[in-house]
Amino acid sequence: MKDRSVSHKRITKETEVSVDLNLTRPREIEIDVEGLPFLAHLLHALAFHGGFSVGIKARGDVEVDPHHLVEDVGLVLGGAFGKIVADHGNVRRFGHAVIPMDDALAEAAVDVCGRPFLVYRAPYPQEWAGTFDLSLLNEFFTAFANEARINLHLECRYGANGHHMAEALFKATGKALAEAYAPTDEEPLSTKGRLG
Repeated sequence: MKDRSVSHKRITKETEVSVDLNLTRPREIEIDVEGLPFLAHLLHALAFHGGFSVGIKARGDVEVDPHHLVEDVGLVLGGAFGKIVADHGNVRRFGHAVIPMDDALAEAAVDVCGRPFLVYRAPYPQEWAGTFDLSLLNEFFTAFANEARINLHLECRYGANGHHMAEALFKATGKALAEAYAPTDEEPLSTKGRLG
């Protein structure tokens, strides 16, 4: 099978983020997000359940506000996925997964269509998971969908524990991405004859 790997990075005065993504090699995962271990935990779940390899190294001004780093990790990881079609050819386009985690049930649907759009519904009963502000996950997924140029619909249907809800969403997203980005030799799956 042809190796499907890309690298992407972003350096600003606030953050420095690099991503090495490989959708061929299974589950070689190295994630180092300085100061945000819960985000690293979620990203590991996404890659593991998506069955792909990723290296993420991220540093930023988390002492000011973790927002910058969370958003920029989403931008760079999304940008890496955005390169997959351009660099490695057509993909199956659609992916879907429903994942339970104890009290939580999460659903993710993906359309690799070239038009970014996010629907995100996650009514967390707690505002925090440990020291991580769960509202930042909306920023992560917005950045990710925009840079990947995908439709991404995420919903945690229910849950009593914010940690479980967030983790179920990342697991479901990983599974849906794996399905959507599976390679195909067919022409783009679109009545228009092209994506976007």
